[in-house]
Amino acid sequence: MASVFIDGEAGTTGLGIRDRLTGIAGIELKSLTGDKRKDPAARRALMAEVDLVVLCLPDEAAKESVALADCLGEQAPKMLDASTAHRVAPNWIYGFPELIAGHAGAIATARRVSNPGCYPTGAIALLRPLTEAGLLPADYPVTVNAVSGYSGGGKAMIEAHEKVGGPAFELYGLSLAHKHVPELMKFAGLTRRPLFVPSVGHFRQGMLVSIPLHLETLPARPKAADLIAVLRDHFAGAELVQVVEAEASGKLEPEALNNTDRLELRVFANEDARQAVLVARLDNLGKGASGAAVQNIRLMLGL
Repeated sequence: MASVFIDGEAGTTGLGIRDRLTGIAGIELKSLTGDKRKDPAARRALMAEVDLVVLCLPDEAAKESVALADCLGEQAPKMLDASTAHRVAPNWIYGFPELIAGHAGAIATARRVSNPGCYPTGAIALLRPLTEAGLLPADYPVTVNAVSGYSGGGKAMIEAHEKVGGPAFELYGLSLAHKHVPELMKFAGLTRRPLFVPSVGHFRQGMLVSIPLHLETLPARPKAADLIAVLRDHFAGAELVQVVEAEASGKLEPEALNNTDRLELRVFANEDARQAVLVARLDNLGKGASGAAVQNIRLMLGL
């Protein structure tokens, strides 16, 4: 029996992880109640008892929790951080098992793993196979457009949409300094900073990430079939990531994968115009957050 402590289990991601772990044989969940949840001594004591700690905290609080664990020395548990605090940090393994061949094994043996962001999960899945195959240059001027359900925006956004009604649609991050950009660059294999334009719609969960391409500007002048072939080869055998045929209607809605941990990839194209749009669809609370965390927890605990 492996023991797990979710530090920050009362938030959206923490609750999602707890719900998923409750039904898994071989895992015992341990918790703190009341004021002890914010008591450093109580948290450190529980960390010394468990096999793995999941951090579902704001970035600075996540760093403080890591410091608490560091005080335990050899008694320190494995750690999975769902915040953005350690996604590009040295000595942390990025928790996207399908990233490259053998990466799931690296997660399984890691002491510290950073859970990916929801938007980067879709963008990296679309881009990394193409940069690895040489179809997309690392310095290509990439634009990433994305829309998410409001559940990924934290407590204030959730309340705004559910209690007041909220806007039908909003662009945000227009300072072009979104905190997901560094991990997107690093793990997609990009050397040029991409334009990343996120948005939120008036629906609870679900996500679409889209990347437009002018095919004639790519050195290999690929066709859509070439992009699809590379994506399918990269994710061959992946249980949760699928490359599927683009809808003939040219339409795609964001909620079809809600309450699943799946990630779907598509290539929409107009060969006459030599243009394509790569699209990833996922549940921002599933493969984009809690589902990805549980996938990593299983690997880290050998389940």
